[in-house]
Amino acid sequence: MKISLNWLRDFIDCTLPAPELETLLRRAGLEVASIGGRGVSIDKVVVAEILESTQHPNADRLSVCKVNDGTAHPRQIVCGAKNYKVGDKVPLALPGAVLPGDFKIKPGKLRGVESEGMMCSAKELRLAEDAQGLLILPPASVPGTPLKELFPAETLLELEITPNRPDWLSHLGVAREIAAFTGAPLKKPSSRVKPQEGGTGVSPVNETGSAAQMSTDVANQPSAHTAGTVMPPSSVAVEQASHLLADPSDKTTFYTLRKISGIKVGPSPQWLADRLAAVGLRPINNVVDATNYILFELGQPLHAFDAAKISGSLRVRPATEGENFQALDGKTYQLPAGSLVIADGSGPAALAGVMGGESTGVTESTTEILLESAYFDPARVRRASRTLGLFSDSSYRFERGIDPEGVATASARAVELILELAGGTASETLQTAGELPPRHQVALRHARVRSLLGLEIPDSEIDTALTRVGLKNLGGSKWEIPGYRREITREADLIEEVARVVGIEKIPSRTAGTFSPGADADAAYDFAMELRRRLAGMGFHEARTGTLVPNAGTQDFGGSVELKNPFGDDQSRLRNSLVPGLLAAIRRNIDQGAKSIPLFEVGRIFTPAGEGERLAIAVTGERNTPDWRGEPARPWDIFDLLGAIKNLTGAETQPLANPPAPFGAAVEILLSGKKIGTAGQLHPGTTRELGATHPVLAAEFDLSAWRPLAPRNATTTPLAKFPGSARDIAFTAPLLLPYGEVRAAIASLNEPLLESIALFDLFTDPKGEKIPADKKSLAVSLVFRSPDRTLTAEEVQAATDRIKSHLRKNPALEFRG
Repeated sequence: MKISLNWLRDFIDCTLPAPELETLLRRAGLEVASIGGRGVSIDKVVVAEILESTQHPNADRLSVCKVNDGTAHPRQIVCGAKNYKVGDKVPLALPGAVLPGDFKIKPGKLRGVESEGMMCSAKELRLAEDAQGLLILPPASVPGTPLKELFPAETLLELEITPNRPDWLSHLGVAREIAAFTGAPLKKPSSRVKPQEGGTGVSPVNETGSAAQMSTDVANQPSAHTAGTVMPPSSVAVEQASHLLADPSDKTTFYTLRKISGIKVGPSPQWLADRLAAVGLRPINNVVDATNYILFELGQPLHAFDAAKISGSLRVRPATEGENFQALDGKTYQLPAGSLVIADGSGPAALAGVMGGESTGVTESTTEILLESAYFDPARVRRASRTLGLFSDSSYRFERGIDPEGVATASARAVELILELAGGTASETLQTAGELPPRHQVALRHARVRSLLGLEIPDSEIDTALTRVGLKNLGGSKWEIPGYRREITREADLIEEVARVVGIEKIPSRTAGTFSPGADADAAYDFAMELRRRLAGMGFHEARTGTLVPNAGTQDFGGSVELKNPFGDDQSRLRNSLVPGLLAAIRRNIDQGAKSIPLFEVGRIFTPAGEGERLAIAVTGERNTPDWRGEPARPWDIFDLLGAIKNLTGAETQPLANPPAPFGAAVEILLSGKKIGTAGQLHPGTTRELGATHPVLAAEFDLSAWRPLAPRNATTTPLAKFPGSARDIAFTAPLLLPYGEVRAAIASLNEPLLESIALFDLFTDPKGEKIPADKKSLAVSLVFRSPDRTLTAEEVQAATDRIKSHLRKNPALEFRG
């Protein structure tokens, strides 16, 4: 919620700079999300009067205007807005002005017509979050006046309000909190509607700084003896209109109506439009804007019905299932049974606490209104709002619980405001239905405050702290809770209020317990979470599969544990591997048309020897899809999987001559010479059973074997200071000779200058035309580097020759070139 400091000063003389005010509010429990500004501080933006407007000769949606900017010569401006007329005063950005977003104004031509500036909307000047057309300024504005004189800069606080403090959802509520922590008295708004400059035109509420009687007309703060009653203004009678409630037994609704006749609906004055824009609202008309103003000033939602559009009388009743309601947002909703509506003879005119109806809304032709101010059951409003997906500023407050004692106060304040803005005459009768809920009473033991907080606080200081937050002592240990603090229901809540006012920072810190060393379970959890994060970062999606599996899902992975009383054959055993569950997930994704399926799972498996923690990966489909750059589609292959495993584990792989089922080709994954898992490509038969059209790859790791071997801390290698030198060697080898054996033979030399070995070409010829069919051609790149000097060509060649000489010891290898 946005709070305007200028608006806040209508209620309290707060001269604290914004950063200090932020600190105070944080101490009170209010989270300040940001501190921003509003108003105009832009040079070369002035008031201009539109002298004439003609159609653009080359564009249907543009106009050519002549404007008076306070100089001797009118300026020509090309404009696309339609909401102005000749004689209007508007903001004009002159050439050289820089608008928000670093938008620089320069003279130029628009569709062939010269334009010497730009007429601006409120949104373009950051005076509003939403705006339609130009910002029309007050008629009394003088052309040439810098706009920053009309819209002086002000500070805005963006507050994050916790659900238990709906009293903070208004400027009065925030001012009340500041008063509690600073001791400054609260003030009531002036009888003059327009706020005076410098915060004058307001008077103190009472000596204690309470907002119990914020209006001179309405004192609506019942004591323990007057709970459930409304104290009317001196000139207003309260009429118990029980017919307004369809259910007389409804104890959760308090409803009021007051008629205002002879009004004239029109635009709001600039000061009111500015106030609403500061909190993010777009002005609509003077009546609706007045109700919105009260919403943000006092926190009480209001609604104005066009009395001429009401058929019969209004009643608060439950909606029937499927009853249609056309809301102010233009949409028609089918209401759930039990949601509360305000209805006339033709149907729902408003959804209680959520939104008014379009058919009875205030328009320019409205001359008589019924002003609603009410308290509705928060749970009922929340249920209707959530069911329909219909949310509003009103529902946001009603859901959290407004101050029921402020209903009549807000109604009187709104009547005062509407009469000033739209004229007319207000009825001398306030119709009411229902009863106000009584105030809570909570007992407090002073000794309990000292015991719980660990502070030696005198009884008088405890009582003063509670009085400052608006609570009333009834004598002895009893405290009366005002309507705006209905979340205070127990002794602990009162102690929390004392702690807030006295200062939580004053409570001495104590060690409640000792630190415990990290357990092996914690290390295992952290290790698994790190693997999850890294796999997600590589583009894999985490899956969760069932622990109970059919017998067929365990046969390829060793012994399994059978259930004595299974739910059925498909859940007869505990899983002994995560791979079958991921393969089943792949099948379901293929059936749904998924193009790329990279999955992983971390979970427990069960064998006759005990339980274990495993990580499994399964992938199939397209590794990358075609795009506009001409990249061809390519499916996942074994090298993609092994590359991901290398990145994840840093381990080496060893091909298996006899891969285990369900793999057609597989490797062991070795870390520090010990096996931590298996990876490979599934047998073509298994791939066909899954319905896959691309190879299916899988891997599974034993985390209990992997974790002790994993490096504790990440290591880094400094960038090389000297250039490397590459040499390529090419040779033929038997078709069935694994490249891994060739790589291992090169590595076994421990050549000190050799930095890396990479296979970059593999060629076979099944027809035997270029090389024998039982041979393959390999090309390997060798990179040499020294950490302390640049290698000479002779050194690199000598190292290459040593490697080739070593490989020639295998007669099956034949070098080319």
